[in-house]
Amino acid sequence: MPSSPSDRAAGDPYAEVYDLAVIGAGCAGLAGAVTASERGLSVALLDTAGRIGGQFYRHPAPAVGAVRPEALHHDWSAFAGLRRRLGASDVVHLAGHHVWTVERHDGTDTRWTVHAVTGADGDGERPVRVRARAVLLATGAYERQLPFPGWTLPGVVGAAGAQAMLKAGLVLPGGRVVVAGSGPLLLAVAASLATAGARVPAVVEASGYLGYARRPAVLAADPQKLAQAAIHGATLLARRVRLRTRSAVTQVHGTDRVEAVTVSRVDRDWRPVRGTGRRIVCDALAVGHGLVPQTELATSLG
Repeated sequence: MPSSPSDRAAGDPYAEVYDLAVIGAGCAGLAGAVTASERGLSVALLDTAGRIGGQFYRHPAPAVGAVRPEALHHDWSAFAGLRRRLGASDVVHLAGHHVWTVERHDGTDTRWTVHAVTGADGDGERPVRVRARAVLLATGAYERQLPFPGWTLPGVVGAAGAQAMLKAGLVLPGGRVVVAGSGPLLLAVAASLATAGARVPAVVEASGYLGYARRPAVLAADPQKLAQAAIHGATLLARRVRLRTRSAVTQVHGTDRVEAVTVSRVDRDWRPVRGTGRRIVCDALAVGHGLVPQTELATSLG
């Protein structure tokens, strides 16, 4: 039996029956894969991307020539630690593997078959199978989007999508970007965009930040996140970014792309309050209302 990733790569990584197949090489998948390997299990780590890190630790393309990519990320030291552990482990990293289904076999030693496709879409695709005694799903999440008038105009991007553009290509969605929606991700996105050189006239939050203050025990349980929020807040304050709570973007204006947005107050049910609309000139809108788990594979298994 091969004893190292290089040994398996020299042979056939699809011939072995692994103790564990991990689907997704983001934070959770990396942690699960290296922990299992360190405890003596044979592990295959499959991911669509060519590099580890998932959406959160997305890397700039090599052609970009980023000198300090870690500057675009929060808590980079945690990822660096996982990367070091992966490099020292016997985990077989199968990059560029698009998993499309997982098949279960009852009553056999090989209980699972992971079906994937390798190669770029439409360019040298090849179906492969990875067999394992157990499977760990670490497929991450995608951004929740709520429709509103003008939301399909060019220049409207997801909040997480705007951050992904910045991390992967050092590209801003616009020069004057309104950040809107709901959730703590908005502060991080706005701070990243402002630090990268965008003008952020407003962060529009449908809820209110006072709700966090009413739960001090929750905040105290994760002081690192609290410190990050303080840093984001200081960054936005220094750049004179206005925080508009209990508000939402109710319309995007423009012909060929975003030219302005209307921001209105909302009630407790996030319904716009009539007569409160105010127009903000911008050329891009980064909007998101939290994250939704990617459960397609789990759902297909019942």
